[in-house]
Amino acid sequence: MSRPGDPVDSYLLRVLATLVAERSVSRTAIRLNQSQPAISAALKRLRELFGDPLLVREKGGMAPTERALLLRDHARKALGEIDLMLVGPEQFDPALSQQTFRIGSPDFMVATFLASVVERFRRDAPRARLTVQPLGAGYDYERALADGELDVAIGNWPQPPEHLHLSVLLDDEIVCLMNAQDPRVAAGLSREQYLAAQHVVPLPYSVGQRGVVETHLTSLRVSRDARVVVPYFVLAPHLVARTDMIFTTSRHFAEYYARTLPLAVVAAPFDFPRMRFYQLWHERSQHSAPHRWFRGLLIDASRQFAAAGS
Repeated sequence: MSRPGDPVDSYLLRVLATLVAERSVSRTAIRLNQSQPAISAALKRLRELFGDPLLVREKGGMAPTERALLLRDHARKALGEIDLMLVGPEQFDPALSQQTFRIGSPDFMVATFLASVVERFRRDAPRARLTVQPLGAGYDYERALADGELDVAIGNWPQPPEHLHLSVLLDDEIVCLMNAQDPRVAAGLSREQYLAAQHVVPLPYSVGQRGVVETHLTSLRVSRDARVVVPYFVLAPHLVARTDMIFTTSRHFAEYYARTLPLAVVAAPFDFPRMRFYQLWHERSQHSAPHRWFRGLLIDASRQFAAAGS
């Protein structure tokens, strides 16, 4: 809360931090559940207060000024302190909380998992908000966790960052997703067929992290023909359903799409290690009551998801 004479309140700080992160008035409006005119008015007010344009136009969008980047860091720290003041260390009640919780995740977790998360979230914390941030190679999730831009990041890298806390959400087998009419389905794939085939592969969603499949194949000194590379996991099943390509993925993901598309789930010809999906969080939120509750909710949802067979 701010006094009547305060030039900056928590709303303006949140708009500032989100504008710098999104670099777009329209995306900021969506993320904060505000109208574009309201965000534009807030940006105008921020520019007047700080005597700086904050966001300037460049080719392909908008870019934050040096002053905006500095102010963003201060704004995040201030918002984190405000959240702690409002919540209190041992007095968190999800039923009364109006806090916003933020997950960073690629789209490899199928919709039924998120549905289980949202079902519990709406039941237990009806006044709180949930934001899902897509992870990509250009998004620094480690910095976002450290700065409070994310509360949890979901990943499945073979070697997660050691400085972050971790708990496993799901442990799954790696399989091959193929066109149901492919003649190789009935007999099963050999290693030679797998390596000779053309594959659909997802873009890496983290700089410096290689996926389980590529890591294992590299350890065997073999490689696959990554013929089509897609930015989203959910595109791959639709491409495989109409071609002779293969998509190597987790069983829960493969079986989910095999129920609705003309696809077959085939055993992988290599002894890939199981794919572990886990949540990561920073030390800053390790002992926070709201974040402990939220991490527990994700674990409970993953158990329900696994028990239901995805």
